[in-house]
Amino acid sequence: MRVFQVEDGWSIEHVRLSTRLDPQPGASQVRIRMRASALNYRDRLVPVRGYGSRMKTLPLIMLSDGVGIIDAVGERVTHLKVGDRVCPLFFQTWTSGEPTKPRLSLSLGAELDGTMAEWMVLPAEGVALAPTHLSDLEAATLPTAGVTAWRTLVTEGRVKPGDTVVVQGTGGVALFALQFAKLLGAFVIVTSSSDEKLARARELGADETINYLTIPEWGKRAREIVGSDGIDHVVDVGGQGTLGQSARAVRTGGTISLLGVLAGGTMDIPFGPIVTRNVRLQGVTVGSADDFAAMARAITQHQSRPVIDRVFGFEELLSALDYLASGKHFGKVCIQH
Repeated sequence: MRVFQVEDGWSIEHVRLSTRLDPQPGASQVRIRMRASALNYRDRLVPVRGYGSRMKTLPLIMLSDGVGIIDAVGERVTHLKVGDRVCPLFFQTWTSGEPTKPRLSLSLGAELDGTMAEWMVLPAEGVALAPTHLSDLEAATLPTAGVTAWRTLVTEGRVKPGDTVVVQGTGGVALFALQFAKLLGAFVIVTSSSDEKLARARELGADETINYLTIPEWGKRAREIVGSDGIDHVVDVGGQGTLGQSARAVRTGGTISLLGVLAGGTMDIPFGPIVTRNVRLQGVTVGSADDFAAMARAITQHQSRPVIDRVFGFEELLSALDYLASGKHFGKVCIQH
């Protein structure tokens, strides 16, 4: 089978189209004929061993998101059948409950081979049924970006109708957060450096938008918009470069969820306002199989659809990674198998 993998050394130059033997499922496993994959920011870090010594030894098949059709099942598998369309789960050992080190120890495309293969063999508990109304490309975006946004706002954030939410940016996780926050009945403010992208965010349901290049003190502006003590929940994807304004925006007793470090990975903000105002600062790393199932039910009930920006062919993975790095995308960048 064809695969796209990191081989021979940790660098982007060693990401290559290659071949492996077709895999066969064991007794408790399923084999999936992959139909689509989706990119995430982490996929730019994987080729340079950005997650350190915990990563799988080379070769390593790229990407963590995807969808496919089960074409073979082991004799002990009872709840899945040939023909089911499933998404491989990001964390293969986090079924339910709170995050623990063992549950977060095996992720696709880092500690385990990822989705850029014609076939995958996984434990039956490591896949989940995809919502039937979604296309393959749309379903492929769910396991990482979708589940991260869901766990942020629902499982951890407990956002409720009438809450105020700030979502940073218009990438995959951000647009899922916008869509889920609106499903929950929240008032949503989206920030971006592009007026064009902000206009599109309004079309998706954003109540207000802020261009952070035009208004660098966007935290103050967010507070002015809601006309209260501040924002209930800030979805922060920037880290070092955005946490200061997130702390400025959030209300006393509010929550900042840190999902990424696109603007730097170190902490250099004043902690006084966070401590004295009892602000909750939480990190979120994707979620469990239960989170995926709850998200899929909500997406099905509301007939929601992920936002796809651009689709590349299987052989075009490197071009897709370059496009993701450009920051031009609005929503998800996908691979058609």
